[in-house]
Amino acid sequence: MRRILVVGASAAGLAAVETLRREGYDGTLTLVGEEPHAPYDRPPLSKQVLSADWDPDRLALRSPADLDVLDLDLRLGSAATGLDPDGREVLLADGTRVAYDGLVVATGVRPRRLPGEGAAHVLRTLDDALALRDRLGEGRRLVVVGAGFLGAEAAAVARGLGAEVTLLEPAPVPLAHAVGEEVGRVLSAAHLENGVDLRTGVAVAEVTGAGVRLADGELVEADEVLVAIGSVPNTEWLAGSGLTVGDGLVCDEYSAAAPGVYGAGDVARWHNPLFGTSMRIEHRTNAAEQGMAVARNLLAAPQARRPFAPVPYFWSDQYDMKVQAFGYLRGHDEVAVVEGELAARRFVVAYRIGERLTGVLAVGMPPKVIRGWRQAIAVRSTWRDAVETTTAVTGVL
Repeated sequence: MRRILVVGASAAGLAAVETLRREGYDGTLTLVGEEPHAPYDRPPLSKQVLSADWDPDRLALRSPADLDVLDLDLRLGSAATGLDPDGREVLLADGTRVAYDGLVVATGVRPRRLPGEGAAHVLRTLDDALALRDRLGEGRRLVVVGAGFLGAEAAAVARGLGAEVTLLEPAPVPLAHAVGEEVGRVLSAAHLENGVDLRTGVAVAEVTGAGVRLADGELVEADEVLVAIGSVPNTEWLAGSGLTVGDGLVCDEYSAAAPGVYGAGDVARWHNPLFGTSMRIEHRTNAAEQGMAVARNLLAAPQARRPFAPVPYFWSDQYDMKVQAFGYLRGHDEVAVVEGELAARRFVVAYRIGERLTGVLAVGMPPKVIRGWRQAIAVRSTWRDAVETTTAVTGVL
């Protein structure tokens, strides 16, 4: 294998090319990125960058010198527009074709948008964050559509900058689908206490020049609108390639989509054997871990490949709350408080699917508190062994 192409120059793509070199690959290594920027970190966009605590140059994942050492054919500002699997070529927006023997698809996601003629912000790229930051400040009216983690973080930062914030959410309880209703209510209460006008159970029809029009006709006026209603995997360029696409690039337990073709990061939907289910994870840690895993599997003999079976991890900073979670929380059957108290916003909750402990979430706790719970998830502990028999359990939600 003398030509490896990695499409996507963010955390997953960078991890892949670094691992390939570290594992001894010395052939041609091409890294293609749609944005003009060298690989940078995205989680700070809705936190430190939006709040102006960080300058953009702090986001760089590697210095120019570090990238030079990798001896990359680096093509930034050039999106992939097509894949020819028979010819083993990727077509780029500038009309060029890049040949490969091995391919890593790490093209990430893009924000979902709302209909309407009004201008709305999204928050995915550095340019997005800077554009919104320039429009916030004391007395500015911001409407955030979507009270998921991204919308919640942006709302918290905007309040800290003195903006008047209205947070719109279609669900009765924000984040309930992911963390459970009781935990969702705890996180929502922080918005109310910090002066956010949180409106749940509302549907948005469109963005207008004056703000946001709700489905019932009400106009929520705003100087700026941020749409944070989820994302769409960047897979359109794979149309006609024969690869399977379904809410992401569909991959097996090795993160392989086809012989010699692997998916990594936010765009990849793979079978995680640890949980026995297909998942697509949009978190920074998973992107880097999967990028490393696919690089090793790409170089390995078929019988030497290893399944990618991580315990997913994510975190969120909102006001004075640090939220951390390990595992797979969605679709849970039960939630139990295993340490602390919800009312104090200092707690650990565990999640059950079937007979297994599958996830844990902590608010206001140091990382070491939940590391043991992560290990219990990794070794497939039963709910009874991990939760019901421990004296730490304080209540079932």
